[in-house]
Amino acid sequence: MIKYSKEVAKAIAEKKPIVALESTIISHGLPRPRNLTVAQEVEAIVRETGATPATIAILDGVIHVGLEEDQLDRIANEDGVVKASTRDLAILAATKKSAATTVAATAHIAAMARISVFATGGLGGVHRGDGFDESADLRGLSITPVVIVCAGVKSILNVEATLERLETLAVPVLGYKTNKFPGFYLTESGFDIEHRVDSATDIAAIWNQRKNVNTSESAVIVTNPVKVELDRALHDKLLTNGLAEADAHHITGKAVTPFLLEYFHRVSDGKSLDVNVEIIKSNSRLAAEIAIAL
Repeated sequence: MIKYSKEVAKAIAEKKPIVALESTIISHGLPRPRNLTVAQEVEAIVRETGATPATIAILDGVIHVGLEEDQLDRIANEDGVVKASTRDLAILAATKKSAATTVAATAHIAAMARISVFATGGLGGVHRGDGFDESADLRGLSITPVVIVCAGVKSILNVEATLERLETLAVPVLGYKTNKFPGFYLTESGFDIEHRVDSATDIAAIWNQRKNVNTSESAVIVTNPVKVELDRALHDKLLTNGLAEADAHHITGKAVTPFLLEYFHRVSDGKSLDVNVEIIKSNSRLAAEIAIAL
């Protein structure tokens, strides 16, 4: 069920470090034409750091681990590419549709391909409201052995409830050079992280100890704060107004996150987009360093 790009197949054969990259950020998270440019730049960062990028997506029902140039262009520019979580994989395979993979689906496929490190922007989590609207990312990471580098969870979510769920699901959370949990656009969300790491070597040591203590079934979340955050006053205004507009348009479920991200980008005149791009670039570089350390 998996087709590897030439570059990834070569890295596997030669036992070289590989970094999995999600494709939802390309198809649904960034506007055209910048989405393709950023995807290419992120892959270049992974290569320059010394690892091999493996952007994951589904094309015509086939899981691809690593995309050729024309396939990356399809994910960035083809209309009709849906957003796929783990539950959708069999359906997409049977119906031969194309999809970009979420955090949960990308992590799942990376584990299938025996890739241990995955870079993304921000995790999904518990949505604001009654607490029953929760991203599949959380349960997915509780049963998927992968190191995932992120900038915390998206600040448009209920951060406190998300951290509580991660604790309940026994998913370890590490702060890279910080004891503060990042808030995606913000360097700090207002919540603390118990465990801090200061190097890729530290992260690799923790990962390698997990088998010895029989805790190797879940992911390890590495939070990497954005270096230059979005202005906090602007962020809070965008969040309040964006949530109100989503409610006014009766936007619910998995449609809320892309709606709010697009709202942030549009109303901030691209300032939030610039932060978003820097997040994925920084996380990809750190993920490559971790893959090399492993």
